[in-house]
Amino acid sequence: MSIVIIDYGAGNLKSIANMLKYVNADFKISSDAFDIKNAKKLIFPGQGHFSQAVNNLEKKGLIDVIKNQISEGKPFLGICLGLQVLFEKSEEAPEASGLGILKGTVKKYTKGKIPQIGWNKIKTTENNSFLSNDYFYFVNSYYVCPEDKNVISSTTNYHIDFCSSIEKDNLIAVQFHPEKSAKAGLSFFKSWTATD
Repeated sequence: MSIVIIDYGAGNLKSIANMLKYVNADFKISSDAFDIKNAKKLIFPGQGHFSQAVNNLEKKGLIDVIKNQISEGKPFLGICLGLQVLFEKSEEAPEASGLGILKGTVKKYTKGKIPQIGWNKIKTTENNSFLSNDYFYFVNSYYVCPEDKNVISSTTNYHIDFCSSIEKDNLIAVQFHPEKSAKAGLSFFKSWTATD
């Protein structure tokens, strides 16, 4: 089994599946711990509320499974909310704890129209392996603030400069939706799915 899209009861599964079909990637949508353990790569899709996502993962018994797979070096892609839950806390749900894989918090925009909806350009850093300096599609009210700035692989400006993607070892996660980002997103998926 090549790629598992983690189904935790929310998230943009269909668009990601369509993109993976387009790049001829072998994949399965699953919430089964066995499938997740035996996947070659994992995708954690994002749409919804921070606490709802964490609670659903807990109910399905997937939190430790996911954390273990990441710590063992399995390639992992987080998208939108899938980026945010990697951190410790979010202003969206102060009472909820994230996965805590990365240190830092998730903050809400205080300027401009909220949520940010539409195309915006990313500016990659030296820490980037997969992304191009291009326009990607965003739908977000919150953004991540990593304690370790070295994990940032791109930034974007929406009234402030914010972290729009991170990369650390086997872990990559993006605030935008590459599955809805036309040619730039297609290029990203081709690059990520082609690596071991």
